Amino acid sequence: MPRAADSARRERGAAVEAAARDHLSGHGLRELARNAGFRVGELDLVMLDGATLVFVEVRYRRDDRYGGGAASVDARKRRKLVLAAQAFLQRHPAYADHACRFDVVEADGDPAQPQLRWLRDAFRADD
Repeated sequence: MPRAADSARRERGAAVEAAARDHLSGHGLRELARNAGFRVGELDLVMLDGATLVFVEVRYRRDDRYGGGAASVDARKRRKLVLAAQAFLQRHPAYADHACRFDVVEADGDPAQPQLRWLRDAFRADD
């Protein structure tokens, strides 16, 4: 893929993730990490919802012809997110005893002002 397209995709992704982070913060969640990369995968956002550690996957789609963002979080992606969450907990043992959940924020439309749908507890680690 040409560099200009990569750059545009990264900028679009950053704008959508920032909108999702602001949305969740507006609902009382506190950011701990963003784009936390591990050998097994990346976590878009890691936040605290009270005493619950929340691993957030942000999925942007220009339109929903091929399913919404949550539909793209298939079994393979869920496994990678669970492995990345385990890596996060190993790196940050202070959170090891917190309850955890996996949320998905679907975004579509204009990346500068996307329409967001927050799916709490979108899947379980044992799904």
